[in-house]
Amino acid sequence: MIGTPFVQQARRIVTREQRPLQPTFAVPNAPIMFARTLSILALILIAAPVHAQGTKAEFIPSLVGFWNIENLYDTLDSPDTDDREFLPESGKLWGAQRYGRKVEKMGEVIAALGKDLDPRGVALLGLAEVENRNVVEDLTRSTALKARGYQVVHTDSPDRRGVDVALIHDPKRYVVYAHKAYRLHMPDTAFRTRDQLLVSGVLDGDTTHVIVAHWPSRRGGEKRSMPNRMAAGELGRHIVDSLLARNPDGRILYMGDLNDDPVNKSITMGLRATGDQAAAQGTTLFNPMHAPFKKGIGSLAWRDSWNLFDQIIINPALVTGAGGRYRYFGTRVYNEPYLRQEEGNFAGYPKRTFVGDTYQDGYSDHFPVYLILVRDK
Repeated sequence: MIGTPFVQQARRIVTREQRPLQPTFAVPNAPIMFARTLSILALILIAAPVHAQGTKAEFIPSLVGFWNIENLYDTLDSPDTDDREFLPESGKLWGAQRYGRKVEKMGEVIAALGKDLDPRGVALLGLAEVENRNVVEDLTRSTALKARGYQVVHTDSPDRRGVDVALIHDPKRYVVYAHKAYRLHMPDTAFRTRDQLLVSGVLDGDTTHVIVAHWPSRRGGEKRSMPNRMAAGELGRHIVDSLLARNPDGRILYMGDLNDDPVNKSITMGLRATGDQAAAQGTTLFNPMHAPFKKGIGSLAWRDSWNLFDQIIINPALVTGAGGRYRYFGTRVYNEPYLRQEEGNFAGYPKRTFVGDTYQDGYSDHFPVYLILVRDK
């Protein structure tokens, strides 16, 4: 099973590094991403049931992901939020055509996530920077996603810009039975940020809790804004502890744009997550994004360097497979060439819909990320 030569070989394939990206800034050991690391060989090894050296051990994947899709706003004015930047009369000329174009393009990316491993695609996907439930439903009805029948979990947050987090999921594989939004309260009552969304459901037989978060930004400087993200990490820790108290072997996925890297204190101390898989015991979480970050792998670029703000963090039961069916196998940053800026000062960066008010017809300033979970058939 887990120690078979098959799994050992497949794990080496997952962790093989892709050729370096070549952004215009010259950085030694420029960021390297997981590319088609499981490509055709992985499709043979994982997506189809596989027998390991004469045994009847078979492995079936399930993919869970997260993506900050950057400013998915509708074209209507919401008086209670500051959405004027994305209205038809704004400098961005954000009308029905551009909105529809973004929805279709984002749907195509989501449909492609992990399809080389599992033709069904991601079982669930956390989203950040969506304006409301309607835009998420439009996304699930896009041409590329409509047939999958994704359902939506969303609640409105108090963020001043009106952006929220949400979860879309395949109801045939992940059956939701409860959800709750947790608000981050700060001494500064004028401070408003995104809620953390807890969704509880059953993933192919495993009770699985998903927490989707978008932590406060670094506006004003990393150090000055750090207390806000530390508070967000502590709130996330509170949610995780409440779940572990009820079921230590329940599956927990904490995902989001955390606006900090895996080595920052908000994650290592606030959320209490480690990159050392052996140290992820008891209530200490495991952060699979720590190792890729240390190798220079990122999900977004800023001022000629890469960050890995987009993370999916798991509890020890998901690492070992204790008390359930699924266990952690690997992680990928989805940075296919079509998602990257091809030329100019930002060559190699994620290709955005806008740079300022200049329309780029891109996707997002973040690459999607996803985890590969496996279970025995």
